[in-house]
Amino acid sequence: MAHIDVSGIDYFLSDGTQLLNQVTFKVPDGTKTALIGPNGTGKTTLFRIIAGDLVPDEGVVGRSGNMGIMRQFVGQVRDGSTVRDLLVSAAPPALAAAARAVDAAELAMVEHDDEPTQMAYAQAIVDWGDAGGYDVETVWDEVCMAALGLPFDRAQHRPASSLSGGEQKRLVLEALFAGPDELLLLDEPDNYLDVPGKRWLEAKLNESKKTVLFISHDRELLNNAAGRIVTLEPGINGAGAWIHGGGFGSYVDARADRNARFEELRKRWDEEHVKLKELVNMYKNKAAFRSDMANRYHAAQTRLAKFLEAGPPEALPIEQNVQMRLKGGRTAKRAIVAEKLELTGLMKPFSTEVWFGDRVGVLGSNGSGKSHFLRLLATGGTDPEREHLPVSDVEIAEVPHEGTVKLGARIRPGFFAQTHVRPDLLGKTLLEILHRGDEHRSGLGREAAAGALDGYGLAGESEQKYESLSGGQQARFQILLLQLSGATLLLLDEPTDNLDLHSAEALERAIDHFEGTVLAVTHDRWFARTFDRFLVFGSDGKVYESAEPVWDEQRVARAR
Repeated sequence: MAHIDVSGIDYFLSDGTQLLNQVTFKVPDGTKTALIGPNGTGKTTLFRIIAGDLVPDEGVVGRSGNMGIMRQFVGQVRDGSTVRDLLVSAAPPALAAAARAVDAAELAMVEHDDEPTQMAYAQAIVDWGDAGGYDVETVWDEVCMAALGLPFDRAQHRPASSLSGGEQKRLVLEALFAGPDELLLLDEPDNYLDVPGKRWLEAKLNESKKTVLFISHDRELLNNAAGRIVTLEPGINGAGAWIHGGGFGSYVDARADRNARFEELRKRWDEEHVKLKELVNMYKNKAAFRSDMANRYHAAQTRLAKFLEAGPPEALPIEQNVQMRLKGGRTAKRAIVAEKLELTGLMKPFSTEVWFGDRVGVLGSNGSGKSHFLRLLATGGTDPEREHLPVSDVEIAEVPHEGTVKLGARIRPGFFAQTHVRPDLLGKTLLEILHRGDEHRSGLGREAAAGALDGYGLAGESEQKYESLSGGQQARFQILLLQLSGATLLLLDEPTDNLDLHSAEALERAIDHFEGTVLAVTHDRWFARTFDRFLVFGSDGKVYESAEPVWDEQRVARAR
């Protein structure tokens, strides 16, 4: 048995703002429940409360069963940790502690090879075995083969940073589903996964007997794998929870019906309120010159007081009003020309042309070279002219290649980084970034900057630093900077990964109205429906074009 019972959770931010307001819901044994809601409503904070990392200001969380957790940072690991460290992060606490003790003992042996250190190392090895370490290494061997195509003994010391985001996600997910924990918390498990990986995740969720609570914005995944949906609905005093007992297929209509009922109930409440006030005033006027009306006047006052004490019906949730406006501009007809382009060590030579106004989806498995291709374009291609330099200070690693790829006249590439890593923005508030401007865009006055942030649903975060934003808020801010920069070529690397449902739809509308060319690496099957043509990075190392999205390309066959 494994379940979660969240009851009356209140949580306040350090500035006194209430983030969560009486959040209450249950995750029954064996169910697969999705937690959704606009960016910044507190989904990850609520996960941390359930995990025990944070203490709520009010309310309690009850649960049964051992809990495994995949945190949001998985997929963005760029430090010195290894594949083994990633697997340890997903292991049960006792096993993880024993693994860290072995690591510390091994490090001590390097520095001090004396008898006490040797004895401590020997004890750490014994404790690792007692905790089930050797048994779990057998499981990890299967996990590494499934996720990376390598056995554990060859993969364990490999830097985690050498894995793609999808490979990191798949590795940890394989370990959690194969592990002993009956209850799983998965924070955006589909981010960075390619479509075969997402289909694998959907199958795992559907076939697993584990109880799972997961955060996701992927509309196909929600439609195919969520049996229940909990929505964090923003309100004046923080977000509350609404529970939909069905899947995503019936969610949109159910939510519209619910909101329509609220609107009707509120309308009736307002009408009754007006009637009661008029009744009180009428009896007040009559009681002024007729003593027999005093009792009726007091009765009407009491009735109004009880009505107000009961309060109005539940208020409609505050809807986001995200209005993305990507402008662009006219460029040469041939926006991109690639001739015998070979991404060194990744894909075989290919040639292609992208024309002004094209909407091109770049598809393929993780590790096939899609992001490398976008980064090469983002730096201006082969021997770029000054007009082809990127329109932001985002750091883009050099992409070794053979052959050529050239950008057309008046092409200004704007790059959306999948990991949202922007050292140029760290330590600065959103207002400060917009006010100062840079060499690519003019600074905005305070009023204009506030208006721009409001259009992207970021007015309330104007004084927050970039790194303190949620993943979805960072994504929206990156898109706002592209809007202000004058980009005529949008290079979007997984732009919908962290966007909530409403923001993803706003981006789709903005791309539709953008005067320019768009290339987007995506594994979002819903989002891909809006593109005209597709450049597919195949498992055989070849790049080919398709008029329809191709989702069945497997991992590229190369030595690993």
